[in-house]
Amino acid sequence: MATVNSIPSVDLADFTSGDAAKKSTFVAQLGKAYEEVGFVAVKNHGISDQLIADLYRYVQEFFRQPNEVKRKYEVPELAGQRGYTSFGKEHAKGFDAPDLKEFFQFGQSVEDNDPVKAEYPDNVAVKEVPAFTPTFFQAYRGFEKSGKALLQAIALYLGLDEHYFDDKIHNGNSILRAIHYPPITQEPKSAIRAEQHEDINLITLLVGASADGLQILDKQGNWVPVTSLPEQIVVNVGDMLQRLTNNRLKSTTHRVVNPPRELWNTSRFSIPFFLHPKSNMDLTCLNSCVDAQHPVNYPPVTAGEYLDERLREIGLKK
Repeated sequence: MATVNSIPSVDLADFTSGDAAKKSTFVAQLGKAYEEVGFVAVKNHGISDQLIADLYRYVQEFFRQPNEVKRKYEVPELAGQRGYTSFGKEHAKGFDAPDLKEFFQFGQSVEDNDPVKAEYPDNVAVKEVPAFTPTFFQAYRGFEKSGKALLQAIALYLGLDEHYFDDKIHNGNSILRAIHYPPITQEPKSAIRAEQHEDINLITLLVGASADGLQILDKQGNWVPVTSLPEQIVVNVGDMLQRLTNNRLKSTTHRVVNPPRELWNTSRFSIPFFLHPKSNMDLTCLNSCVDAQHPVNYPPVTAGEYLDERLREIGLKK
């Protein structure tokens, strides 16, 4: 298992290869990485370089549109869950200062008559960039597939049935988010573009950002820069998985810092996939993660209740 900037690297092809020894080694490596670091770089993740290149191209094309065009795609009553959210609307939990970003969110498209469809608003199609919506749909499906395999490995590591998460994430409330951190035009109040936070969901899959800036807080309390290698995605544990495992798998604190002054005139783009289950998933701590040394840390809650609470805390829901 290679390590890049303190982030262990694993090969998803080992898990899907059909070779039992490779599979069990992958499960052990992934679990160890999540217990010790909370982030892992994954190669052979199944999302093609071409699709990633297209995704970034159309995202940049969208954010280049004039503000009045982008604002057509902002739907306030959706609390940022679909479409565009303008600059400075979201802040990290516990911080009042808004993050220096604008973003666009694309969600689940239910195609099999699952009644859960009634819970999800429709996606917002961008007319000015015709390839934007179909490319997002294709990438969303790719991330779902990779995320499902990673959660199967996590289930095995936790001593659960390999397919424990499958039905919980099928037609889940996952979000593909395109973020634009615009150029810095005046002395910033803070050195931080996105304040330190943990993600809400089960796991987050991040396909390489267009610029450096992501840092994670390691177990020794140091901020470590994360540079995603070509052809790898970075996958971290979110708060829902931390709750479910009673802190055995830790949600990693991370932030995005401003670039050096000579790069202030540049934009940064980032496209995370926040893998959420259906809202009715029970996040009660697993019995296998509770014992005398590790008493229950969290009251029972569903994924939907927890998401709602967190969206209010970060300012997207009133």
